[in-house]
Amino acid sequence: MSETDLASFKPKSDFIRVMIERGYVHQCSDIEALDKAASEGVVTAYVGYDATATSLHIGNLISVMMLRRLQQAGHRPIVVMGGGTTKVGDPSGKDTQRQMLTEADIQANIDSIKVVFDRFLNFGSGKSDAFIVDNDEWLSKFGYIQFLRDFGPHFTINRMLTFESVKLRLDREQPLSFLEFNYMLMQAVDFLELQRRHGCLLQMGGSDQWGNIINGVDLIRRVEAKQAFALTTPLLTTASGAKMGKTASGAVWLNEDRMSPYDYWQFWRNTEDADVGRFLKLFTDLPLEEIARLEALPGAQINDAKKVLADEATALLHGRDAATTARATAEAAFEQGVTSADLPTLETSRADLETGVPLANLVADAGLASSRGEARRLAQGGGLKVNDKPEPDAGRLVTLADVIDGAIKLAAGKKKIVLLKPT
Repeated sequence: MSETDLASFKPKSDFIRVMIERGYVHQCSDIEALDKAASEGVVTAYVGYDATATSLHIGNLISVMMLRRLQQAGHRPIVVMGGGTTKVGDPSGKDTQRQMLTEADIQANIDSIKVVFDRFLNFGSGKSDAFIVDNDEWLSKFGYIQFLRDFGPHFTINRMLTFESVKLRLDREQPLSFLEFNYMLMQAVDFLELQRRHGCLLQMGGSDQWGNIINGVDLIRRVEAKQAFALTTPLLTTASGAKMGKTASGAVWLNEDRMSPYDYWQFWRNTEDADVGRFLKLFTDLPLEEIARLEALPGAQINDAKKVLADEATALLHGRDAATTARATAEAAFEQGVTSADLPTLETSRADLETGVPLANLVADAGLASSRGEARRLAQGGGLKVNDKPEPDAGRLVTLADVIDGAIKLAAGKKKIVLLKPT
């Protein structure tokens, strides 16, 4: 269904209506039938998350919000942790094979990742309460011959070669291992198992997962003679075309031990003007009428809307108190020039500061610029400050003499600040 068709489609269910109104729908295998099912009873749906790191990142957040919207509409979300699939590695969107993790590493990652979902979903035993499963529970029990006999006949190499995740590697002449080639079969079996065990009708995910999800829809139709559904979101990019969630200092993580509430708040505050309304719809619970008012604010007032976006997104993940503290810290630091203990803090070598470190090196190492060259350009344009004073010379040595109240305050542009504490 095209964007034009989506705009004219009149959903019967609250779930599909909200998903379309807020911009979550890119592709759906049969939106009319899914809408009918969601209007007539409780739909069980899942999203899978491989445990490749100790935290999910901002790119995963849209699918977490999809599960939240599902539950808000009275349906049942399943969070599938990829204890089994992580052992293989999803080739989607990758040029190289993922690093192989030990079972202990995978379990540690799962334990760390799971805590985030408590912020967005209600867990329990009710008809719309969420629950978490690990696909290693069934995938690890298959013998190789049994897996091939049970599921191999339902997949053709011809069709698998047409999927984007495979074509991308082959077109770039990058190796695709037989191990990774099996990933799409494993994901299809996940969907089948969840349908059998929990009556799961729908798998959701990013647009890069479309081929994998459709495999599961087809497998359920062939093996169980039942209809299941696929629903994917658009590729999430900023208005300028950049991939959302990439910063000079790296990924935007969801776990607090990987990214502080202040840095998370600041990420949303730095949203491009043209993205404010879209991100408010996707990543907050604000009513659409309020979002329309905020995105229509003229001129510099759009910054007020960005602060609301940062407040609401941070409150969902870290709690309202953390969002309030982050905002107060940012306003004090940027608008009043105040140094706060809640600002991002990094340790730096006291011994190095005794002899002096070029400002460009410190700025780049602190993630305030992507490189020393960018730091020099910022300085030349008046964008670097040391202890709130503009510093046009990125080569000037920062020393212990710059330490004030136990730290050196560095700022790049109007939106990035860090405290360096000598140790």
